[in-house]
Amino acid sequence: MRTVCEGVWTVGGPELSHDSDAAIYLVEGSAGAVLIDAGTGRDADAVQRNIITAGVSLDTIRHLVLTHCHVDHAAGVPSLRAFLELEVVAHTACAEILAPGADPRTAADWYGMTMPPVWVDRSFEDVPLTLPLGDRVLVLHPWPGHSPGSIVATLGVAGQRVLFGQDVHGPIHRQLQSDHTAWQASLRWLLTLEADILCEGHYGVIRGQNEVAGFIERFID
Repeated sequence: MRTVCEGVWTVGGPELSHDSDAAIYLVEGSAGAVLIDAGTGRDADAVQRNIITAGVSLDTIRHLVLTHCHVDHAAGVPSLRAFLELEVVAHTACAEILAPGADPRTAADWYGMTMPPVWVDRSFEDVPLTLPLGDRVLVLHPWPGHSPGSIVATLGVAGQRVLFGQDVHGPIHRQLQSDHTAWQASLRWLLTLEADILCEGHYGVIRGQNEVAGFIERFID
């Protein structure tokens, strides 16, 4: 477990759970908690231990937000549901890809895995969705380009804006049904958020507005 800021932790990812997992973030508010992404499910026990180490009660975690449909972010849903009562939230396009399981756009073959069917309980499309957590609100934003139904999330913490931008870096690939033009527009939109902290899926946590902007700009043509 690693602390990102007040009420935000990294509870999964390389060195924390399985090396094939993308980062899994935990956000706690006064009225509940939410996980952002689920990893591959190859070491859900480690994720559980990290949540407990963070001091968050398992029964307060009400939601699991999936930022997109790729196996390293979403295949762990069934394993997490074994010990958490979760409402899984994702973009509608992401939900449609995840429902049957065996869809090449999940990139499961890149990891030598079979993607399990994943049921999404609550979906949204083109309008941001808010998840109230009591004293703070997590806002989910459509973020097209990397994959069908990609999203990012923002959170205000002590006057700072935290951006959960899983896979800001891409990749952009035909098998994933990526859209390079949309991704470039999405990257430019991220700059307008002026985030103070970026929680990325594979590059870890980046701090400082200039550093976050510089990271995003690396991928703009």
